[in-house]
Amino acid sequence: MAVDEGVAPAAKASEDGTVHRLKPNAIGLLGVVFMAVATAAPITAMTGNVPFMVSSGNGIGAPASYLVAMVVLAIFSVGFTSMAKHITSTGAFYGFISYGLGRSVGLASGLLATFAYVVFEPALIGIFSVFATTTLEDQTGLHIPWWGFAVLMLAVNAMGTWFGVSVAEKLLVVLLATEVTILAAMAISVALHGGGPDGFTFGPVNPVNAFQGTSAGLGLFFAFWSWVGFESTAMYGEESRDPKKIIPKATMISVLGVGVFYVFVSWMAITGNGEKEAVAAASSANPLALFFNPTEQYVGHWAVVVMQWLMITGSLACGMAFHNCAARYMYALGREGVLPSLKNTVGRTHERHGSPHIAGLVQTIVSAVLIAAFWIAGKDPYAGLYVLLAILGTMSILVVQAVCSFAVLAYFRTHHPESRHWFKTFTAPLVGGLAMLAVVVLLVSNMGVAAGTESGSLVLKGTPWIVALIAAAGIGYAQYLKRRDPARYALLGRTVLEETKER
Repeated sequence: MAVDEGVAPAAKASEDGTVHRLKPNAIGLLGVVFMAVATAAPITAMTGNVPFMVSSGNGIGAPASYLVAMVVLAIFSVGFTSMAKHITSTGAFYGFISYGLGRSVGLASGLLATFAYVVFEPALIGIFSVFATTTLEDQTGLHIPWWGFAVLMLAVNAMGTWFGVSVAEKLLVVLLATEVTILAAMAISVALHGGGPDGFTFGPVNPVNAFQGTSAGLGLFFAFWSWVGFESTAMYGEESRDPKKIIPKATMISVLGVGVFYVFVSWMAITGNGEKEAVAAASSANPLALFFNPTEQYVGHWAVVVMQWLMITGSLACGMAFHNCAARYMYALGREGVLPSLKNTVGRTHERHGSPHIAGLVQTIVSAVLIAAFWIAGKDPYAGLYVLLAILGTMSILVVQAVCSFAVLAYFRTHHPESRHWFKTFTAPLVGGLAMLAVVVLLVSNMGVAAGTESGSLVLKGTPWIVALIAAAGIGYAQYLKRRDPARYALLGRTVLEETKER
């Protein structure tokens, strides 16, 4: 492990002369793709978001929202992957932005990204607990308090990170494969039957319809929300084989693969019901009927039963992937000694498994505290824990994505002018960055609607301020280090693998 060549000599080693690193060559291309797609959680994105988009967003234009989001994210990824070919960093956005816009903005972005992934895990634990409680009660009559399932998921996530990314990868591959299969079975069955009661209708995939409906902005926001986590491919650079080639490929495969899947499945769900019937189903007391109805009609009741269980495992897979992301961001900040006490705690890796085990343990404790706080406050695990924390985390990560796009512009102008390209390193990141900022505006303007019964929550009202405070704290602390401890300041966002250092 080494620091890039522009860092002061005093910053090149920790107190004992070493920098802990993650286990190399632990995961291949498919493994990185699976980890990223699991973070996007297809079945949770479909069953959790599409009914709300249809009922309260842009109506039958929900699939078109996914089409628009896929194009925007693909453009964003062009610049993101261009930078990934030059820098390999477990901190992903943290490292990229530090090189492009400087250490102060990099630390602010690193803290925001870390915060986002930290709150995403308890958010997913909330919806996992709801799916598990309702499914078990519906199918067996057995009632177990939601917090019991929350404790179970915390334990599973902690074990996955402790034993290394390869262990988590194997479990996620199984969970992801099953949830994708059942959704695909429904969509393909509808297509093979020639569509639903109205046959094939192309209104749902007409891009114009993405900007219509009750609240087009809300529909588009939920579409982008469904992709959160795809950029986690860059976090596994140090643990992947040939990261310079794997990470760019994995990112594009994740964005386009997930996008095509989202568009097709949501389109067939609406077509299988019929356009008017789809809106009615999504607006009913059981909005999941939007998916359950065509699944039962075109595949069979057994598939509905399986889908209910896979909603549980899908949210588990998503939460596990977010746990891994949060642990790696903590580890990246810790090993650079952002705070001296973090160097030999969250900045350490397991001697045998090469995993960020202490960072993973810290993430488990933080998640447990947040879940307990919502439980004590009497908040619903879905409307409170899931929705509020998801909105908070989504705003944070979208801001970081926008800043990352602008970092690409600056990076290639100052570090690699010989590699500049009119589209890859200028037009694409510029358009991507502006589009991300537009999504943030959509989020702010639709937060009240997105939170439903929690529209008056202090957490919701404070979301923009919390995000701004964390960013300001990062910039302020970086400036403090610059003046008082230049050696530590020089390390911010600069620890990269020796064989894949910035070049």
